[in-house]
Amino acid sequence: MNRDKINKFFDKLPTHVIILFTMAVWIIPTVGLLITSLRPPQAVGNTGWWTVLSPPPGAAPYSQYCASCHGADGATLPEADLSNPELVGQYPRSLQLLAALRQDINGQPHMGDIPLPSAQEAADIAVYLRQLSEIDASSQFTFNNYIDALVGYRGRSTYTADCAAGTQPPDINCNTSDLLNPRGMGRAFLNSLILTIPATILPILFAAFAGYAFAWLDFKGRFVLFALLVGLQVVPLQMTLVPISRFYAQVGLNGTFLGVWLFHTGFGMPYAIYLMRNFLGTLPRDLFESAYLDGASHWTAFRQLVIPLAMPAIASLGIFQFLWVWNDLLVALVFLGGTTPVMTYQISNMVTSLGSGWQVLTAAAFLSMLLPMIVFFSLQRYFVRGMLAGAVKG
Repeated sequence: MNRDKINKFFDKLPTHVIILFTMAVWIIPTVGLLITSLRPPQAVGNTGWWTVLSPPPGAAPYSQYCASCHGADGATLPEADLSNPELVGQYPRSLQLLAALRQDINGQPHMGDIPLPSAQEAADIAVYLRQLSEIDASSQFTFNNYIDALVGYRGRSTYTADCAAGTQPPDINCNTSDLLNPRGMGRAFLNSLILTIPATILPILFAAFAGYAFAWLDFKGRFVLFALLVGLQVVPLQMTLVPISRFYAQVGLNGTFLGVWLFHTGFGMPYAIYLMRNFLGTLPRDLFESAYLDGASHWTAFRQLVIPLAMPAIASLGIFQFLWVWNDLLVALVFLGGTTPVMTYQISNMVTSLGSGWQVLTAAAFLSMLLPMIVFFSLQRYFVRGMLAGAVKG
């Protein structure tokens, strides 16, 4: 019995390893992106995101040389309270700290039998004491990167700090109106929503009608037409950008959301119709025949039978179409340009020409991926069922 369990375990081991590896490839960069987006600019420029998982550099030497007498919080000795900012302020550097450690206390060496720390260890302890006494009260994490990304701030410091000091640029009002700053992710987020929601709903709506027609309506040439639609999936959208852009220029659709909606709808339709037709074709024929015998029209059957039963396929299409449109840069850049920036376009503007501002870039990137993650996880229970639409057991 145990041998059978061991054999089953090793049979499944490659699958488990692949799953764990795939999860690590996806989760580790995501966690790194999130942590980096919450770190101050100085920390992002000096150390990697993984350093937040380890204690501060001065914690180890403090524990080795000081914690036995002063305690972990530094407040064990009232006459030498290391959590007192006034006392710690007397030892801003390692030189002053080492000088104090060399002095005798009540005729005994300050450190007793413990050897003095090295110059580097003393410097780390001095920095740690400033954190322990809250002289340096800067947090390890901050939301300033997200605020700067939302308002598109490019000041000398952070948005909150410059607004508090009154040193903000002239185009910054230091109120909620800054969220609609054309350089910020707030305006780009609204533009992406306005672009993505109709470009997701329209192809799903048309594909549901077309899928029902191909699956349950008998008309001449439907198989040829369906094969033509399936073949259109191989047409790359890049080859149509120039002719459609010229056509849009003639009819006045360049630079409009309507033009992008129509473009995404047109190129999303072939796969959407293919998936919907395959899914609807697997529904029981008797169900529709009973509805028709009861006097139901095609519209009634579509509204009361097809839509509720096709929710897995609709959810899968919604995930695919939403992710495609939300993450698209090329189409939005060609037809909208920088005058109506979306999130994918605005992210590239977060880093300055000198290469600074990476902490704002990571915050903007995490903001751009937050909504697609919410959409995916809210609809993922339908995802597998929709992906198997039209599958036949062998």
